[in-house]
Amino acid sequence: MRSRRLAPALLLPLALALAACSGSSSARSSTGGLGGGTTDGKGSLTLNVGDQRGGSEAVLRAAGELDDLTYKIKWSTFTSGPPLLEAVNAKAVDLGAVGNTPPVFAAGAGSKITVVAASHGTAHGEAVVVPKDSGLRRTADLKGRSVAVAQGSSAHYQLIASLKKAGLSVKDVHVKYLQPADALAAFTGGKVDAWAVWDPYTSQVLRAGKGRILTDGEGLVNGLSFQVAAPGALEDEKKAAAVADYLKRLRKAQDWVFEHPEEWAKVWAKDTGLPYEVALDSVKRSQGTRVPVAVDRNVITTEQAIVDTFADLKLIPRRVDFRDFTDTRFNGSLPPSTTEPRTYKES
Repeated sequence: MRSRRLAPALLLPLALALAACSGSSSARSSTGGLGGGTTDGKGSLTLNVGDQRGGSEAVLRAAGELDDLTYKIKWSTFTSGPPLLEAVNAKAVDLGAVGNTPPVFAAGAGSKITVVAASHGTAHGEAVVVPKDSGLRRTADLKGRSVAVAQGSSAHYQLIASLKKAGLSVKDVHVKYLQPADALAAFTGGKVDAWAVWDPYTSQVLRAGKGRILTDGEGLVNGLSFQVAAPGALEDEKKAAAVADYLKRLRKAQDWVFEHPEEWAKVWAKDTGLPYEVALDSVKRSQGTRVPVAVDRNVITTEQAIVDTFADLKLIPRRVDFRDFTDTRFNGSLPPSTTEPRTYKES
């Protein structure tokens, strides 16, 4: 089958579709198809979960992991990790999924957050992309050029790490802090020379034929994503039990994604407005490769390196010990965080 190309004019609306929901504009409940129930038999326990469009709720539902809940879930949708963690800090959300860098910014700002679960995936989707006809061929060629990136995102650290490997620093480039929708407009409009971004935006640009990867995060970033909880929720015995159950369901759902990439891509595309081909590219490049892993010493060490990097650059207000923002009680028998991500065979 010939792959469908995206018209350039469709790129921006697609980015806007992915970032369409604000932190407080969307809240809904899920009790499961079998009537739900309560954790104590006396009433309904509600777990407040922060989500992103096409995120945890979508994958749990697609995998059938919301069919027999014994508690309610109230979903709140956010555009990205940083505002989701602001809600965790404010006790508006009990937990939610983010990448490897938002917890560093939140911890550095003194937020009350706790990393309770991790997954390890490939870093091919974390990339610095340039226009297809750009003369930039190496990371070192970025010296003196403009690069768009979302501040505090996983792509932010990937950009810094890529520049460092090439013998450069952020002072050697003109960094433009832009959220994805604005960054995509700037990138396709020729307002910036490069864009540091993550999937599905990476796959979106590549599938449209509007850009190519200058460098990606493989070997440079830890490839980790996290479930981050509010400490107060973890101190509540009943709510902590619901968190434990929720994390187990997410792990099963991640296994389902790897085993059913095409089926999940269809669901994800419908939920986000992405073309199916872009969704499937992203699943196979990065999203579907994730393996649930333990929050262990390697997690702390590699995240501490991110803390130290941003602290040295004075991009976070203070240096913290990342260990103080982790809780290992939900590790169980999970493999170490150094476990290799899953990969798909080329078809």
